[in-house]
Amino acid sequence: MAERTSPEVLMRQIHEQYRTPLLRFLTRLVLGQTELAEDLVQETFLRTWRNLTALAEDPRRIAPWLYTVARHVAIDAMRARQARPPEVTIPDLNRLSSSEDEMDRVVSTHTVRLALQQIKPEHRAVLVEMYYKGSSVAEAAATLGIPEGTVKSRTYYAVRALHAAIGPTEPS
Repeated sequence: MAERTSPEVLMRQIHEQYRTPLLRFLTRLVLGQTELAEDLVQETFLRTWRNLTALAEDPRRIAPWLYTVARHVAIDAMRARQARPPEVTIPDLNRLSSSEDEMDRVVSTHTVRLALQQIKPEHRAVLVEMYYKGSSVAEAAATLGIPEGTVKSRTYYAVRALHAAIGPTEPS
């Protein structure tokens, strides 16, 4: 790393030489949290870029400086995580199960059954295979004795027909 090297070239050389060792070092410091270690490596290189002119004066200082900064960045990150209160997720009270949910499920099931009776038998057969039995396209094609492309197109049109048979689901 010559004294006359441009800042971009010097930074590229530092990055190429120290990225992997710094990543290993920081991964150990943060107990295997790879994503966090990668973020800390980037922060270390950002600080390196900001201090590049001072580092360029004595290239022997680069490695010790990098590892010291990396350690400080890791310590700062851990302190910041400890200073924040733990995240708590609040359940969506609108989605908690209730007797109304069970009733909604019964009504929905009944509505779909009635609508299935209103669509063409070939469309109904495809929907039963694909959605109720959980068959793949290939399995449905084999069971129904039709090509896979036909299964795909019938599924598309069957879902549209089922939506039309059910009608609007939003309250007016």
